[in-house]
Amino acid sequence: MHRRAPLSLDKPETRLQTEFVDMQIKDLGPQVERVWDDLRPTTKRLLAGALKTGSPPPLQSQPPRFHYDAHADWELSRLLAALDERSKSKIDTSDAPEKRDAAKLAETCASILEDQSGSAEVFIQLATRSIEQANYDRLEKLADILFERFSPAEIAEVVRQTELPQIRAIAFETLAMLPVELIAQLLDDSLYADIAVSSLEQKAFEFDSEEARDLLERLESEPPAGGN
Repeated sequence: MHRRAPLSLDKPETRLQTEFVDMQIKDLGPQVERVWDDLRPTTKRLLAGALKTGSPPPLQSQPPRFHYDAHADWELSRLLAALDERSKSKIDTSDAPEKRDAAKLAETCASILEDQSGSAEVFIQLATRSIEQANYDRLEKLADILFERFSPAEIAEVVRQTELPQIRAIAFETLAMLPVELIAQLLDDSLYADIAVSSLEQKAFEFDSEEARDLLERLESEPPAGGN
């Protein structure tokens, strides 16, 4: 008795779009092609679908073939880095179409990550990219996303990891806009305790928060850990 082959989740147009992207990728150099080949089929379909429609499907309405997860975050971040490097590389005039294709694919990766990522590393990558492109409208949008979507710990991780003062300032200001009880949760984590105190100081004196001032006073009056 013959077993029936499993049904594909892909619609014909999705398969065709993925194959079209696959052909484009092969013209963008070995580094981009290697990263693309390492992507899971679901991530390739996500990117192909976003290229076709001009935007990624909303997270809450994604069908299984467009599933987005933390691994897709990592995959798209790697692909974006490779595409940006390719689009900025010195090339002959005859290679200009490939450079445009790399830039278009990079923008699609960035849009998906903007819409769906909650990772500090990805935020730093996107914000750095916006600063390098002098795209300050996009940087402002990213600052809004940081406030709306990211956890306090991820915002603090942005502060901890970034080397750019502009991004650190955005993250500190975002933390200072959170309720005091959310900032206070970071005080118990040795990685973020100093960041939390700085955010409370900013909230107390720049945002005139009496609650933040009260907490800072209590922290100053507490004996140091391990003290007598």
